[in-house]
Amino acid sequence: MIRHKNLWLVLVLVASLSVGALAAPIAPWIDMHVAGATGVWFFNNTTDAAVNILHLEFEQEVTISNFVALGGGMVPLGPLTGTSFDFAGTLVKYGTLQIDLPAGAVPALAQWLVMDETGNTFPAGAPFITSVNVLGRLFGIGIVAVREANPAALQAAFDKFFADNGEYLAGVSESLGMNLVDSLMPIIMAAPAEGIENFFNTIMGMLGVTSLTEVTDGAVDFSSLFALLGL
Repeated sequence: MIRHKNLWLVLVLVASLSVGALAAPIAPWIDMHVAGATGVWFFNNTTDAAVNILHLEFEQEVTISNFVALGGGMVPLGPLTGTSFDFAGTLVKYGTLQIDLPAGAVPALAQWLVMDETGNTFPAGAPFITSVNVLGRLFGIGIVAVREANPAALQAAFDKFFADNGEYLAGVSESLGMNLVDSLMPIIMAAPAEGIENFFNTIMGMLGVTSLTEVTDGAVDFSSLFALLGL
């Protein structure tokens, strides 16, 4: 059985993903072409070595109609209808896994993984993220991981975040009738990852954010926090 030990922690802390890449419609390692009612996706292994798993997530249920591995062999670990899929096996460097999806279906998350000798999996290359919800989940897990490993760095990053967004946060605090900074830090310093994720999603909802482009180009400057988490 594949064990995804610390998968999301590793995704956040190890993945080399720029803020600009978050907003890109297609990652450098992904090609997509529409053929009638089918979106033909090519997931290219542009990492430095062979990979063992392609992990995919969707925000709505989809059905995979076809898949072909070029440069190895990968098969799905489970049914071809759902919201989360793992294709496992081996795909050589520069190999490609073609997956056919309904036209318009776009992964919320795609990530190559490699497996060690004990069955633990680790990311290879940059993830492809199109979902604010996925970003919030990784954000929460990453904050908790940094809090446990280096709380001083976490505090410094949030100090800069508050300084970068002082005027905006003051306006939000006034509209809420509460000091947002005083309310935020106890959550950041004590809440589990799910609590931080919920807070992130609440802020996104207050801002009317529906896409990653709005996160990166919106009123709030998250650059200090993204830098802290390697995003």
